[in-house]
Order: sequence, then C-alpha cells, then structure tokens
Amino acid sequence: MEQIIFHIDVNSAFLSWSALSILEQGNPTDIREIPSIIGGDIEKRHGVVLAKSIPAKKYGIVTGEPIVHAMRKCPGLHIAEPDHALYHQRSKQLMEFLADICPDIEQVSIDECYMDFTPIQNQYASPIEAACSIKDQVKEKFKFTVNIGISDVKMLAKMASDFKKPDKVHTLFSHEIREKLWPLPVSSLFMCGKSSVETLRKLEIRTIGELATSDRDILYAHLKSHGITLWEYANGIDSSVVCSAPPETKGIGNSTTLSKDVINREDACKTLLWLSESVGTRLREAGQLAGMVSVEIKYSSFRSVSHQTTLVSPSDSTQLIYQTACRLFDELWDFSPIRLLGIRTSKLASVESPTQINLFDYANQLSSREKLEALDKTLDSIRKKYGEDSIKRGTFL
Repeated sequence: MEQIIFHIDVNSAFLSWSALSILEQGNPTDIREIPSIIGGDIEKRHGVVLAKSIPAKKYGIVTGEPIVHAMRKCPGLHIAEPDHALYHQRSKQLMEFLADICPDIEQVSIDECYMDFTPIQNQYASPIEAACSIKDQVKEKFKFTVNIGISDVKMLAKMASDFKKPDKVHTLFSHEIREKLWPLPVSSLFMCGKSSVETLRKLEIRTIGELATSDRDILYAHLKSHGITLWEYANGIDSSVVCSAPPETKGIGNSTTLSKDVINREDACKTLLWLSESVGTRLREAGQLAGMVSVEIKYSSFRSVSHQTTLVSPSDSTQLIYQTACRLFDELWDFSPIRLLGIRTSKLASVESPTQINLFDYANQLSSREKLEALDKTLDSIRKKYGEDSIKRGTFL
C-alpha cells in the first residue's frame, strides 16, 4: 500500500481566528476581506506583522516586517492586536476534530499538522476526495479555511500545501516533481532561506530543477551538509515519517514573538510570568519536575542570546520558574529592544522521583513548597473546568 501523507495548514491562521472573534462580537467588518494585519500596538504603530490578509498581500506587505513599513505601503491598513489565548483555543479545537477523522496526527505548529492518511485511505474513493471533504468540513464547522497538500513524501506534502491559496487541495507526488516542483524558484523550496538562495544564485542556480541536477560536491563545498539536504529535497528525497506519538520529553518550554518591541523590565516580566504559567501548567500535566530553567531573548536586531541555571531542587512551580526566569533575564538583558522572549525547562524528572532539598532549610522549604503546590493545583483545576481565561492574575488586567 502506497504511503499517503496530508499536510494541513490553516490559511492566515492568526488573522482568520481574530476575524471570526471580531465578527462574533457583532462587528460586521470581516478583516479577511480588507487590507489588514495582526500585530503590534494599534496606537503607537510599533511591532511587526504577524499575519496579513490577502488584500494586504497585494500591497507587498510581508509577514515579519515592521508595522511602520506596512503602513507606508498601505496607509489605510487595518491593524488588530494578537490574542494568543484565542489562537491556542482555536488550534486545539481543530486538532481534536482532525484526530477524530484520523488519529495519526503530528502537530508541528499552532496552525499546521501532518496526517498519515495511509491506514484509512480505503475508506475513501481517493486521497483528493478525502482531502476536499476534510477541507469543506473545516470550513463549515469552524468558518475558517485550510490548504491541504497530498503526497507520498512528507516534505512534498508540506510543499504542496503552500501552492495556490486559500481553501485549496494540491498534490505533489514523487512522480510529479519534474512538472510541478522543478520550474519553481529555489526560494520556494522547503528550508531554503535567504542566505542559501543568495549562495545558490552565485552558483547560477535559480530554479529547484537546476538545484536537483547540480553537483552534490559543489553544493557541499558552499553550503556544507545543508546543501546536500536541499539537493535531496529538490529531488523529492525525504525519509521522515508522521510521528503521531510525541517522543520522550526532554524539555518543556514556550516562547512568544511580541506584538511590539519591549523596552522596559516591567513589560518583559509580565511576558515572563505568562510564559511561566504556560510552562508550569504543561510540566504538571506531564507529571514532570524541571531541574534546569533557561531564558531566551531575541532582540529587534534579530540577535539571540540565552542563559540557564540549575535549580536547587527540581520543581514544577509556576512561581519558582517565574522568579528564576526574571533573575536570568536581569543577568542577560543589555537594554536593547526585545522582539521575542522564551522560557525552557530541561533535566526533567518524574514527580514520583525522590527530591533532595537543603536539610538546614527543610521546614521553611517544605512549607513554602506545599503552599505553591496548593496554589498551582487550585488554578489548574479552575482553568480546566471553566476555561483558560476563567481566572487571571491581577497584573494581566
């Protein structure tokens, strides 16, 4: 039986999900149908474009560019602030729906996943018919659209879903790459970034087909192992499979691209608190204690730095993760504008593992630990029963 893989990608996810929320609140304007973006500070026009509508794309607006540049391209541009709690909720609903159709799902980001369609392909007349059915059900049930790429190779399925949008189904099987893939510019190839494109241009390699028929030794000389990977992708070579069961957890973390550059400690710490709550909740759900905490900062110049420390005693406490993250942040930050913040925990151990604490501070540590555990347990219980937004810290109001 031939392997069949779907890549399912939400069209302009952040913008679509925000648009639906705005419509549900009674506003008649569908921001998907006008030049609009998600990101930044509406009043100060700071930050970067996180998502854009199709009408905004016609003005040359691209994801990741500063909002001030986007405003110059389209003076009447509509700007909506991101709502990450909403996005996670919409994503969870979609993934649960897809898993009911086929449990072999590998979610790779908040708005995209792979589906190993192979085990259920006999239930449908064809993969295309199945993909169209899934696409139409998503549109009817959730009111937003997806693109679905179909292939016998995982990477090619990803490439297919990036073809013409929105609300489309495309195939890119191995036998179709000469016709559909090779005429495209190398910039369209998965994992081929700007630096690689420029290097290939100097080698007079402009299309994926030219890359596929290039000398591997020359590619290795200029791009090392990444050049060989790009050559394999150009030839439709990818042995990876859909991993529906997550591998053994080695670390739990979360990061966020900020809607506007952060320039003061207070705003940074608010973000670190939100990230600490997310990481702490996931640790407790996984039954894991973290022995190490690290903080990542990406500046507006796109320079990234990180710092980590080992905890005295492994913990899943939101408060302890937050306090540690703030200390690391203070040691790391050089006062430059911040574009992204992240927290990651590692050296995980089961909650059932014995925990060593300082003998001399045993009484104080035990009392404090019990109080924090009780607080986290209560907050987790309320949010699980009534929703993520049912209870908030005062600092977020």
